[in-house]
Amino acid sequence: MDLQTKINLLEDMLDLDQGSLEVTTLLDSLPDWDSVAAISLIALVDEHFDKTISGAIIKELKTVQDIINIME
Repeated sequence: MDLQTKINLLEDMLDLDQGSLEVTTLLDSLPDWDSVAAISLIALVDEHFDKTISGAIIKELKTVQDIINIME
């Protein structure tokens, strides 16, 4: 899966317009980055990348690139 597809998945998950996110986007700057988004991210990564991530890992995430790195 290429980078843009991964970003599109995140934009869909966060209900953002396409093109809203960049790899440098700070998660704290997103109004919808909250506990519900964290749970959605856990489900997204499990479903599309067959990986399990914990709440501790999510707390470490600072940017969209950090999420992309988990998807690798």
